[in-house]
Amino acid sequence: MKIKEQVLKELADAVVAMDEDGAVALAHEALRQGINAHEAILEGLSKGMDAVGKKYESGEYFIPQLLVCSDAMNAAIEVLKPHLKGTDAKSAGSVVIGVVEGDTHDIGKNLVKIMLESSGFKVHDLGRDVPMQKFMDEAEKVRAQMICLSTLMTTAMSSMEEVVRILKAAGLRDKYKVMVGGGPISQSFADAIGADGYASDAIHAVKKAKELLCN
Repeated sequence: MKIKEQVLKELADAVVAMDEDGAVALAHEALRQGINAHEAILEGLSKGMDAVGKKYESGEYFIPQLLVCSDAMNAAIEVLKPHLKGTDAKSAGSVVIGVVEGDTHDIGKNLVKIMLESSGFKVHDLGRDVPMQKFMDEAEKVRAQMICLSTLMTTAMSSMEEVVRILKAAGLRDKYKVMVGGGPISQSFADAIGADGYASDAIHAVKKAKELLCN
């Protein structure tokens, strides 16, 4: 029997290697060994995607590789997802999430969605390249408490600011908490556009969401 650390490392390696079948098999192996599904995602798959991100930044991987790695991660997550146990369900809120207009990179957004759902939040996923007005319209429609905006492209960062502006213009800014994240995003940028929170990764996104909505 493999030790837990080995299974988690191999999960991460399978994502980096774009090995979807391997990632799925290892997800099943993790469950058979009693590894917590949260841990398998955070310490295995998420770390694999972190390594993929670094390869992308260094020019070793490009968008096609990113997408295949994402497919491997998502396939493994589908195995683990039924075994995620939500926590703090009574105090969790409703969230609208999406990648802002001008960007189609949704790897990080997808992981944040999974982790929010597993922590008891009701998540309404708008997908990627989402028109700015749609965030407010959907939040109103589903009676959300938070809007989460993601991007990996500096050219799309202005779309985040525009969403905040749209909320202000409609007199709804105080109705929703706005959290932003993604590769080029920083706390200073979040402060500059008037967002309520910033998260550097899926783990911090869940912590920040709980801080903003559950306290």
